[in-house]
Amino acid sequence: QERLVASGGGLVQFGGSLRLSCVASGFRLDYYAIGWLRQAPGKEREFVASIIWSGGSTYSTDSMKGRFTISGDNAKNAVYLQMNSLKPEDTAVYYCAAARLGSAVWSYWGQGTQVTVSS
Repeated sequence: QERLVASGGGLVQFGGSLRLSCVASGFRLDYYAIGWLRQAPGKEREFVASIIWSGGSTYSTDSMKGRFTISGDNAKNAVYLQMNSLKPEDTAVYYCAAARLGSAVWSYWGQGTQVTVSS
């Protein structure tokens, strides 16, 4: 069964760092992109970053480049989101998700992990 388990969220002060983890199982990652999306209270879910498992190409939004870095660990079937210089506006529930290459649909979702940045 396809599964994504996200972890690593928490409470951090303005300017702090967190590393989120997403462990995938039950499907072949070679055919997928793994991404992080987030949803803040009262706002729509937004894309943060993604990595194409086969080849390692990464993508992120311009506003997060330089602060957030996505990476993958083949041995652990894990994707990480390193978040630095966190701001209160980064407060959200962060989800990892998987999309089959060539598809615009996120097929599998993790349960979400809360990130709260205090000012």
